[in-house]
Amino acid sequence: MDRLLAPSPGLFTVTLILLGFSLVIMYLMYRKLTGPAFIAAIAMGGLIGWGGGPRALFLLYVFFALAVLATSHKKQLKANLSPDGKHPQERTVGQVFANGGMAAIMGAFAIMDRPGHSLYELMLSASLASALSDTWSSELGMVYGRNFYNILTFKKDQKGLDGVISREGFWLGVAGAAIIALLHGGFSKESWVILVAGVTGNLADSLMGASMERKHMIGNDMVNFLSTLAAALTGLVLYSYV
Repeated sequence: MDRLLAPSPGLFTVTLILLGFSLVIMYLMYRKLTGPAFIAAIAMGGLIGWGGGPRALFLLYVFFALAVLATSHKKQLKANLSPDGKHPQERTVGQVFANGGMAAIMGAFAIMDRPGHSLYELMLSASLASALSDTWSSELGMVYGRNFYNILTFKKDQKGLDGVISREGFWLGVAGAAIIALLHGGFSKESWVILVAGVTGNLADSLMGASMERKHMIGNDMVNFLSTLAAALTGLVLYSYV
């Protein structure tokens, strides 16, 4: 009877790993987010964990940790590209929702529609793949990119501007999406769907940046949110028809 009631070693290990990651991520969020953004991140994390389960929560942790590392990497070099000479480190509510809001929405859908849980979790992962792909493309692309081009005209343009990409930045974005995809399901069909969806969302971000954002039709937070939406919808279409 005691054996039946005792938790399995595997479950105990997973619980400890998630607890450890939770403590680290909580500390990073406290350091990198404003007060309201911290509260919003906790709420969104709750929806993602409740709806998507431990794997989705782990992917959220991975996204946040890798995004923070990319943003902090050579920040002075990136600060020199901005007009005020600063590279913002503390994130606002809008920025938090722009990157993780779609994942939280998918988590909420998974809670309300348990039969469709696996599909919503895939779309959740696709949105996080897009967010990390975009973050790595922009933050690391500015550091390691050599030649920069406007994604609409393919003419050389100034790095750091909306819709400007580099070859190195693109492949770094692919790598970011691949990390989320592989952690979601290895080399399964779902992982390939998430990879393609994540890269698609990243490209959609650049296209909107070069067009609507440069014309001040929408802001950067809206561009980021819509790109994660594009990734989630791409994941839905590919999973349904591929």
